[in-house]
Amino acid sequence: MKPISEMSAETAARIRGVFLDLDETLTTGGRLTAEAYAALESVKAAGLLVAPITGRPAGWCDHIARMWPVDAVVGENGAFYFRYDHEHRKMRRRYLLGNSERRANRERLEGVKKVILSQVPGAAVSADQAYREADLAIDFREDVDPLPDEAVQRIVGLFEEAGARAKVSSIHVNGWFGDYDKLTMTRIMMRECFDIELDACAERFVFVGDSPNDAPMFEYFPVSIGVANVSDFQGRLEPKPAHVARNRSGAGFAEVVEVLLSSRGLR
Repeated sequence: MKPISEMSAETAARIRGVFLDLDETLTTGGRLTAEAYAALESVKAAGLLVAPITGRPAGWCDHIARMWPVDAVVGENGAFYFRYDHEHRKMRRRYLLGNSERRANRERLEGVKKVILSQVPGAAVSADQAYREADLAIDFREDVDPLPDEAVQRIVGLFEEAGARAKVSSIHVNGWFGDYDKLTMTRIMMRECFDIELDACAERFVFVGDSPNDAPMFEYFPVSIGVANVSDFQGRLEPKPAHVARNRSGAGFAEVVEVLLSSRGLR
């Protein structure tokens, strides 16, 4: 990973949109700082497309799409995108799987949940589970005492033994049934909402993240950036981002925005 300071001004100036993870990429210690939110507002005001790409639940994403300075949001690791039309006061909700399939998958995840909680002491269902539409989030450090890496990998293994996909974030292991991830839905969102085929212009967009569930995005985008705490997952993250910020979490995201805006003469 190269320091973000080594990114050329020409590369930064070509960026037309910013995709970002939320937990410990935009937030810091579980909180959204004024510095990070101001950076989000600044990059949106500069005319760049902005979209969080997160594992957080549908309930959160409805709020984010409505009230934050963003163009759209992908949630639950790619289960859907939401986009709010402020002019017509209408939310567009696009799910990859239909209602009946999501309902059936939630029932299957109930069985997986019982197995995980019985076999991994200290793990818990995430506090935001009630607001989820498509996945099961198992908390290993947000509202519970941090679990060792072996326990986190055991949770992943139990999801996979049940035939589910599983991704590790900075706080949760998210599991779901369905052949999709963050990148799958990001590409669909860009095509359907903005008439942009990402395959033709991936180098014009940047992704900022921090953890293993961001790996598909790090691999796809030539201009991918990890905030400094991405190094916490050394040995467990492949592929790695192309660049890394000097600062951690929200301060690292603000650092990325500073580079993008400076390349446009806005700093």
